[in-house]
Amino acid sequence: MATEHVDVLIVGAGLSGIGAARHLQKECPHKSYAILEGRDNLGGTWDLFRYPGIRSDSDMFTLGYNFRPWEGEKAIADGDSIWQYIRNTAAENNILEHIRYNHWITDAEWSSADTCWTITADTPQGKQKLTCNFLMMCSGYYRYEHGYTPDFPGRENFTGTVIHPQHWPEDFDYTGKRIVVIGSGATSMTLIPSLTEKAEHVTMLQRSPTYVIAMPEKDTLADTLRKYLPRSLAYFLIRLKNVSLATLMYEVSRRQPALVRRLIRAQLRSWLGPDFDLDTHFKPSYNPWDQRLCLVPNGDLFKALRKGTASVVTDHIETFTENGIRLQSGQELEADVIVTATGLDVVTLGDARFTVDGEKMDPAAHYSYKGMMLNDVPNMVQVIGYTNASWTLKADLTSEYTCRLLNYMDNNGYAVCMPHKEEEDENPGPLLDLNAGYVLRALDKLPKQGEKAPWRVYQNYLLDLVKMRFSPVTDDAMKFYRPGDINSVEHKLAS
Repeated sequence: MATEHVDVLIVGAGLSGIGAARHLQKECPHKSYAILEGRDNLGGTWDLFRYPGIRSDSDMFTLGYNFRPWEGEKAIADGDSIWQYIRNTAAENNILEHIRYNHWITDAEWSSADTCWTITADTPQGKQKLTCNFLMMCSGYYRYEHGYTPDFPGRENFTGTVIHPQHWPEDFDYTGKRIVVIGSGATSMTLIPSLTEKAEHVTMLQRSPTYVIAMPEKDTLADTLRKYLPRSLAYFLIRLKNVSLATLMYEVSRRQPALVRRLIRAQLRSWLGPDFDLDTHFKPSYNPWDQRLCLVPNGDLFKALRKGTASVVTDHIETFTENGIRLQSGQELEADVIVTATGLDVVTLGDARFTVDGEKMDPAAHYSYKGMMLNDVPNMVQVIGYTNASWTLKADLTSEYTCRLLNYMDNNGYAVCMPHKEEEDENPGPLLDLNAGYVLRALDKLPKQGEKAPWRVYQNYLLDLVKMRFSPVTDDAMKFYRPGDINSVEHKLAS
């Protein structure tokens, strides 16, 4: 049987993959494409995560696509609403027919002689192969099979239930339970207010504090603009406002961290009252945006803390016990349920094996070009969103740029594009420039970023908007080849 071939292969049918398909259909309608999705449904994160209270951790006017206005009532939306938004986008744009479910890619092999990728995927019918001229990796940055859980001492002694939020049991009844949630990231702060609705008590157990800010669940200005302005204009203005505020917050945090710390502390004090121990529980040792800020809609976490249905403990775990957790301070937290909201297991390029002309490709040995391609890796884009703003802002720009690149190649008779870096930088950094635990654990897996453009990732949407939407796709780093001009990447670069 002949191997199926498409012009562009998209890996992943989540928020990024569906967006990439729509951009491709609009800007490159002559291109054939398919989407390989490892799971049995689309939606990615918003289909996988099913824990109570699952919601966006940024506003939906910027997490939504630039081509399809978010029309939901809430700016901070629940997971089901986000999944439906993705599903509707795919249905309205006839993308569903292009998705192949239960296709986990295991290998991607580039051949310069054939100017194409050969993709191997595990499917219920066995291994399947497809070829493509261009590969778009929209598989996210974490392992879907399981989350990250430390090796807690004495875990086998605990007689209650231990759950990782990435695999929340369907219809799990926690009514009247004493619950300890380990972790202080966005997942914990989403879970805890929701759990307090049924649980006897919920404790957030953290090793160290996180920056937390409250934000209204609804955007009143957005509601006003949507009421009186045309749909597309209102959406544009709302996105512009939210992007500008987020960018300002990030830039001020980096330049004036002491000021931002004071502002956050003042908000916390107004929510939690004069007697709450902010220094112990909400005074991080790092500066704002060294790690991602956590968002709580309408201050729901703070309300639970003040009401007494939830509490926060800052300490280190000594061991799990039969009835809960004993801390290094000697305190013991009794629990019926322990939730290990301890983070993600980061992987690169879907953890597939990549080879370029027979040579194994290690992503950590490569530099990221414009935050989307790897040096000396032909015809491959990795869609990675922002760490300091909504994921989709960068995903949309990357997909748009990819379409421009494909059209430029077609118009000029090129078969291959490949960024090339002439020299190593003295002080390269990781692609994801955060001090979060899930990033630090994965430094040996992540591509590098350089010291200056186009190899540096600036995490600035407004700057990227100009560079990726309006600047030429040609520069000194990007190399183009016509069919027959490149026998092998290694040979070409050496010549």
